Parts: sequence; C-alpha cells; structure tokens
Amino acid sequence: MNTRNLIAGLTLLAAGIAAGWGLSNWRSNAASHDSASPERVGPAAKGERKVLYWYDPMSPTQRFDKPGKSPFMDMQLQPKYADESTEQTPGLNVSAQAVQSLGLRVAAVQERPIAARVDAVGTVQLNEREVSIVQARAGGFVERVYARAPGDVIAAGAPLVDLLLPEWVAAQHEYLAVKALGDAALTQAARQRLLLLGMSEVLVARLDQTREPNARITVTAPQGGLIAELMVRQGMTVGAGMSLARINGLSSVWVEVAVPESQGGRVAVGQKAEMRFAAYGAEVFKARVVSILPESSKDTRTLRVRIELPNPGQRFKAGMFAQVSLQGAPQTRLLVPSEAVIRTGKRALAYVVDGPGHFHPVRVEVGEEIEDQLVVLGGLSAGQQVVASAQFLIDSEASLKGVIPPMEAASASPQASYSALGTIEEISKDEITLSHSAIEALKWPAMTMGFKLDKPALATGLKARQAVKFSFAKRGDDYVVVSIEPVARAASGAQR
Repeated sequence: MNTRNLIAGLTLLAAGIAAGWGLSNWRSNAASHDSASPERVGPAAKGERKVLYWYDPMSPTQRFDKPGKSPFMDMQLQPKYADESTEQTPGLNVSAQAVQSLGLRVAAVQERPIAARVDAVGTVQLNEREVSIVQARAGGFVERVYARAPGDVIAAGAPLVDLLLPEWVAAQHEYLAVKALGDAALTQAARQRLLLLGMSEVLVARLDQTREPNARITVTAPQGGLIAELMVRQGMTVGAGMSLARINGLSSVWVEVAVPESQGGRVAVGQKAEMRFAAYGAEVFKARVVSILPESSKDTRTLRVRIELPNPGQRFKAGMFAQVSLQGAPQTRLLVPSEAVIRTGKRALAYVVDGPGHFHPVRVEVGEEIEDQLVVLGGLSAGQQVVASAQFLIDSEASLKGVIPPMEAASASPQASYSALGTIEEISKDEITLSHSAIEALKWPAMTMGFKLDKPALATGLKARQAVKFSFAKRGDDYVVVSIEPVARAASGAQR
C-alpha cells in the first residue's frame, strides 16, 4: 500500500514539472512572436543597420546581393553597411579603440619658408686661371738650372735657368753696326729685330750702354706661385717656343663642390657659400659660386660647382676637404613629415584626417626631402591633418575595402610610324621578314630584317617574293608592322 502511494506521488510530481515547463515555453514563444510582429517593432529593431551588399575581403571589388560563401576563397562573405559606404563617405572608418591601440599620430601640413640650402663636400684645387708658361724666346743651350723642382713655391722674378742663345750674338753685332752709321730708320729696324728675337727692353737698353753683345740670359718667373712643371735640365738644347716651366699662382684657389643632381636646381652662379675646414676648426670662410660646370659626373651623378676662394698667406692647400653650405633665397613650401607619405615605385599616398576615426587616402606629388620633412608639390593643402604613424596598417585595410584611389590612366603618347617599300622574304601569322628600302627618318640603309605583325589578319593574302608597301612603329624593343598592302613590282623596284 505504501509502495503504491509513493509511486502515485512521484507520478503526480513529474506531471506537474512537465506542465510547468510546457507553460513556460509557450509564454516565451508567444512573447517572441509578439516582439517580431510588424505592429510591435521596438526601437532596437528600428535601429538595425542597412546592408548594401556582401563582398569578399580578399576581392573587395566583387559584390554580391546576398550572404553566403565566397566563390574565390573558403570564407564567408562580409556585409557592407550603408553607414560605412565608400560611395557616400569615401574613406575608412577606424574605431576609437583601434586608433588608441595602434598608437596613431597625426601631423599638420605646414606652409613655411625654407632656405634653399645645399650642404655638400668640396675639394680645394689650384686656380687654373692663374697659370703662367715660361718659354725659350730663341734657340740655344741650357747653361744652368737653379735649385728648383716641381712643387716648390717661388716669388715673382725668381731665377729659373740661364740660357746661351747664339742667335742673339749676330743680331746684336748688326744692331751696333747700324747704329754707328747714324741712320735712324735702319737703327730702329735693327732694334725692332732684337725685340722680335725675344730680347727685352731692359736688355736692349743695357746693350746701348755697354755696346757689348751678350748671348746669355737668365729666365725668371713672371709671377709667384707653385712650380707645377719644370721641363729643362742642364745641358739641354732648346728651341724657340719650347716650354721651360709651368707656374700656378696661389693668390686664390678653387673649391670644387659635388652637388647631387636632385639639388642642382637650388644652385646658381653668384650664390653665397660658407666653408669650414678641419684644419681651422669652427672658422667660417665666405665666398661665392663662380661657375657651374656644364657636365655632371657619370659615376656619382653629381654636378660640379666651382667656388673661388681668396688664399692670403697660402692657408689653403690643393687637396684639402671643405664642408660647404650654399645659401639660397628662402622659398615658401608645403611640408609634411617624411613618415606620413607612403611611397611606392608608381605613386605616393597620404591619409588625410576627415574627422575622429575617419580617414581617406590622397595621392600626393612630393619634391625633395629636407631633413625629416618632405616638400609637397600637389595633392595637399596647408592646415590639413595627415596620419603620421601606423598608416601602413590603415593602408592595408583601405586596400582590402577598395578605397585606394585608382592609378590615373597613363595618357598614351602618340607613336611615330614610318613607311617604306619592300619585298616579302618570309611570312607567318605573327612575323614577317622584309627586304625594304632605305628609311631616311631612322637613318637606315636598305636592308633585310624581321618585323612583328600587329594583327595576324595582316598576313592574309600575302606571300613570299611579293612587293608591298608597309608602315611600322616601334613598341618596346620590337618594330611592329601596323599596315601592309601589295603594290606593283615597278613601284618597289627601287628598293632592291
């Protein structure tokens, strides 16, 4: 009896629990149904984001009208919402949390004057404008060479060599004989002959006083400076016009500066220059640019800028190095930090800040780099804010979402075409070998050469040994026939 009562009680308890669970589910379903009905849409439902289309993040240009699996990759399509549409608000939205975690910094585009300053290294060289060549005025012999050697520095008038000149002896005797006759015209002619032989006015005046011919002459330095070359030795025979020595003046020197080609536009003749030498510490020497040589170095791709520097006391020696600063007039330029510009081989991008967490890419044209700043030639304006750090991560996201500005289509420059007459030697659907006439525009003689065919259809109806008139253009490394037509054999006979 007790056992049956216990079983009955447990049965009733299980039935109650089941009834309660069923009632709870029914109420839950009813509530869900009511909340989903159009008549009872709450604020949350009204605030749902509108989906414009679905896309594959790995191929963002392909769009789909419904969700599903990407046909390109093993991944689900992602929705593109209306509130982040690149058509309505072109650019990229980044949450405040992402901005903070990336450590994103921005910088302003500044417009300020910058000095057209070029810093480079220069080398001291001898001033080639201060060169004297010492020559023999008449044929003779070297009797003595004074203690001189290349590299010596001498003063003006210093003796170099003693020469014995036999040609002078006969001319001096003739002059004295004519002068004794008392004929002024003949005397003047004889005197003029001595001067033409190379005798100086001083030597002729001495001859008038002493009346004794002198065949020896001491050759002296016409200016002070460095003996660059000494070409005579004792006992040598010299001829009229033979070079004896080369003397380079030292009153001034050249400082030749190697300026990179990219900075060559900021250098001009007459520009101020400041120079510092390791030998003279912080002392600054000032001069001006006297010339810019017309050829650049093929090896270093630098321009040769020449500065003339006074050299009192011969402080500057050939071969010394100088730190040179060329100062130009200040020019107003737009500047951005170098790190704010993403540069590739084809374009340069900067990300402009439109608002908190919103950026859009802009193609910019940049000029030279000044320390850690880039000169902006186009694409940005003063006062704009650009991303200065973490822009590579933003650029990757922008590439995935397809907001990178497309490359401008390169305008096709017209290609020059040339026409000629010829005879077909070989032909296929892609190539043709022609014996053609001379082409004056390209300075080609008559020859046989191969061409590419622009279209296989051009070969239709043509055959070997056929005379043709054709036009071609250069494309890359190939010459391509763009039009060809048969002509009468008489018209093409000249090309053979």
